[in-house]
Amino acid sequence: MRRWRLVHFEGLVAASLAAALMSTSINAQTSSAAAANTTAENLPSENLLNSRFIITVGAFLVSSNINGSLSGSANTSGQRLDFDRVFGTDAEQTRWLADVLWRITPRQYLRLSYFDNDVQRTRTLDKDLPWGDYTFLAGGQVTAETRLQAYELSYEFAFLRRPNYELLAVAGIYFYDLTLKLSGNASLTEDTPSGPVEQMAAFTNRSNSVSTPLPVLGLRGNWAVSPHIYLDATAQLFSLSYQGISGNWSELNAGATWVFSEHFGVGLAYERFATHADVSKLSFSGRLNYAYQGLLIFVRGAF
Repeated sequence: MRRWRLVHFEGLVAASLAAALMSTSINAQTSSAAAANTTAENLPSENLLNSRFIITVGAFLVSSNINGSLSGSANTSGQRLDFDRVFGTDAEQTRWLADVLWRITPRQYLRLSYFDNDVQRTRTLDKDLPWGDYTFLAGGQVTAETRLQAYELSYEFAFLRRPNYELLAVAGIYFYDLTLKLSGNASLTEDTPSGPVEQMAAFTNRSNSVSTPLPVLGLRGNWAVSPHIYLDATAQLFSLSYQGISGNWSELNAGATWVFSEHFGVGLAYERFATHADVSKLSFSGRLNYAYQGLLIFVRGAF
């Protein structure tokens, strides 16, 4: 009888231990699944690192600076025109950006970007303003318009990729079309065999443009720093001499996105773009410096 009780007691202990182990295992699996679900729900920022398509649309709050000289009969000294100083910084303006990223594979991406910056200002000149063969006259109202349209198609390769961050090399083509337009009363200086001759041109529209493709080389970094915060930064630098344009350009961008749902976020970024060039083309012959910098407010979607 005593032996039977001992065996019965040992059986109860073994059954209790088995039940406890089974209960612990079930609880652990449940906790693990709950943690996995929580992680999936709490890391929407990582969708921006893994989704096939990322679409960004935003508007710029920027300050720009543009100055240059246009060679011509009226501007023999190469006098530069500083658009901000002469025409002021307050203006009618449209500045926006659209960007689409396509992840072809987990490490290889294609990106297409479009940027539009259109600024128009009207002022009364306090002194004559030479621009190429024309001289816009003091005392008259002159309207200055600058428009930059830029397109970028780039290939990106993630040479370092982890679940919450990546570093990419960027290579591609950047095409920009910059137009400068002055409108107002002007005089025209023409070279003749007997010397320069000046004549009134009344109201004149003088439009000059620079259009060129530029190579893109750079680095980009993306980091899902927390469940709802996503950071990204880009640096692109290049110097070239190509088809009548000699100079350099640079672009720096750093931003943060608050990812408030599985597919959408809003963000703020700082961007600076600058180009310095000597141009020898029929549409523009002279020197050009163009730069803008400021904040980009955007909406970003992951699909």
